[in-house]
Amino acid sequence: MLDPKKLEDIGAKFSALLANSPAKDIEKNAKAVMSGMLSKLDVVTREEFDIQSQVLARTREKLKMLEARVEALEKARAGQ
Repeated sequence: MLDPKKLEDIGAKFSALLANSPAKDIEKNAKAVMSGMLSKLDVVTREEFDIQSQVLARTREKLKMLEARVEALEKARAGQ
């Protein structure tokens, strides 16, 4: 998985290198190309991933509770 910190470091180094040169347009083009490449990847932010992980954990807990409830109801019905 791509580390956003490393990408930021690479971008910062690239910016610092180009800041002193007349190649400012190259920086804009490189950022556009990198953004385009990253947008084509099927990636999400860490925050979005963490939120979805929490939602999944809550959903699993609810599913366990519902399964136990159904099992209890089936046992009660079978006992009648």
